[in-house]
Amino acid sequence: MATASHLRSRRSEAQLHALAGVEREIRAYDSNGRRKYLREFSQAFRAYESVLAPQDLQAAIHAADLLLVGDYHALPSAQRYAAALLENRAQPGDRPVVLGVETIFARDQHILEEWWRREIEEQEFRERIRFDLDWGYDWAPFYELLVTAREHAEAIYGLDCMPREDLRKIGTRDRHAAHKIAEIRAKHPEAVILVLFGESHLAPAHLPKLVREHLPQERILNILQNVDALYWRAAGERQEHVDAVRVSEDVICAFNSTPLEKYENYRLHLSRWGREADEGPDVAPTIYNLIDSLLRFLEIDRYSSHNGTQPKFLVDLLPEVYGPESEGRLGRLLLRRGLQPAEFDAMLRQVEERGSVYLSAINAIYLREFHMMYAAEDAARFLHQACMGLPALRAPQDRAGQAWAQVVEETLAYFGSCVLYPARRGKREGEVAAAWQRFPEIARRGDAEKCAPAARELGLLLGRDLYEAYLAGRMSRAALRRLYLAHLDVPGTAEKTCRKLIAKLRSSRTKARAARA
Repeated sequence: MATASHLRSRRSEAQLHALAGVEREIRAYDSNGRRKYLREFSQAFRAYESVLAPQDLQAAIHAADLLLVGDYHALPSAQRYAAALLENRAQPGDRPVVLGVETIFARDQHILEEWWRREIEEQEFRERIRFDLDWGYDWAPFYELLVTAREHAEAIYGLDCMPREDLRKIGTRDRHAAHKIAEIRAKHPEAVILVLFGESHLAPAHLPKLVREHLPQERILNILQNVDALYWRAAGERQEHVDAVRVSEDVICAFNSTPLEKYENYRLHLSRWGREADEGPDVAPTIYNLIDSLLRFLEIDRYSSHNGTQPKFLVDLLPEVYGPESEGRLGRLLLRRGLQPAEFDAMLRQVEERGSVYLSAINAIYLREFHMMYAAEDAARFLHQACMGLPALRAPQDRAGQAWAQVVEETLAYFGSCVLYPARRGKREGEVAAAWQRFPEIARRGDAEKCAPAARELGLLLGRDLYEAYLAGRMSRAALRRLYLAHLDVPGTAEKTCRKLIAKLRSSRTKARAARA
C-alpha cells in the first residue's frame, strides 16, 4: 500500500519540476516575495489539523458571521470560488449576504452603486473604476463575482485605498479596510459579510487581527485558497482529492487549483504587463515549460541524437505556439494546408470550450485562454506525437489504425494532464470493460463519426486507470516512456499497444487486490 510520502512524491514531482522554472522567471521580474509582509503570510500556514469533509466545510461556513476569503488575484478560479461561495450562502429565507472587495477603491463606491442600480453599462463601469489601469488582472472572473453579488447579495462595497504599489504602506490599507468592514456591519447588522482580499492580507497579524479588534463579537472564519505548503502536504492524503483542510479553529484552506496553475497565471500576467496592450501575453514559455516538465518526469533526453529508447533531437520538434492575438494568422496557415472552413470552425469551438488545442497536422499549439488541465493535456499530446517523430506530418494510415492510435493518444494525453494537474477527476475503473467491449467493432467498421467519440471515451478511462496504477507504484517510468515512444504509425502497432496496456492494467489490479486480501 502506498505511503503518504510515496503518494506525495508521485503526485507532486512533475509539478515541482515545472514550478521551479516558473518561479525563477517570476523572481527575475518581481522581487517582492522577499518582503517581510509577504513572508509573514507564507510562514503562518505550514500545516493543518485535519482534512475537512464537504459537509463539515459547509457547516463551518454557515456558522460564521464574517468570511474573510483570500484571493490570489492572477488566478481566475480564486474569484470564481468566491462567487460560488456567495451564491451558495445566499439562500432564500436565510441571512442576507453582503460582499466587500479589495479590487474597488472605497472612493469609487458611488460608481459601484450606479452600476448596481443598472444606470451604467459594464464597459463604462470598468473604465470609471480604472480597473485595467489600477488593477490589471483578468476582468471576466471578477465581473462574474460582481454579477453574482448583484443577483444574490444585499449590497457590494469597495474596501481599498491608495497606494497599492507601495508595500511599505500596506498596513495602512489593512487598517482602512478593517474600518470599512466595521462600517458595513453597522449598516447591515443581520447580514453575513463576505470579504475578498489579497491572500497575504490574511496572515493572522494582518487584516484578521484588525477586524477582530473592531468587531470582537463576530464569528470570523478565514478562508484561504490554495496555500502552497498546505497543498503539498495534502498531496500525501490517501483520498483522491482534498477539497479543504482545517488549519485552526478559525482558519480553513480550500483547494480549487494547483501551485503550478497559480504561478503560470501570474507569469502570463507579468508577460502581458511587459508588452504592448494589443500584443497580449507571450504564451510560448508556459507551453514549453509544461513540455519540459513531462520530459523530465519521463526521463526523456530532448537532445538525444538517435531514435529508439529516446526520440531523436526532440528539441528540434518543439511546436509553434500561437496566442490569442495570432488567431487570424493561424487560420490562414491552416486553410493553406488544406483544412476546410467547417473543420476550422470546429477547432475554434474546441478552443472556446477548452482554451487551447494541439494541431498535430501542423505541429502547433493554439492557446487562447490558459486552463491548466487542458494546456497540460495538449503538451502531452505533442510529446506523444514528437516521440513518434511527428507521424501526423506524414501519410495517414487506415481508419481502423487511426481509431486505435487515437485511443493511445487520448490515454497518454489524459495521463500527462494528471501528472501535471493531479486535481483532474475522471471516471472510475470498471467502466473500461464496457467501453472496451464496444470499441473493436467500431474501429473495424471505420465509421469516423462513431470512432472519434468512442476512442476518446476509452482513452479517458484508460488514462485514468494508468494514472492510478502509477500512483500505486504498479507502473514504472520506463513502461510509461515506452508507451509514449511506441510507433503507432506502423500498421497493427496501435491495436497491439492498446490490448497489451489493458491486459497489464487488469493484471496489476488483480495482483494488488490479491496482495491486500
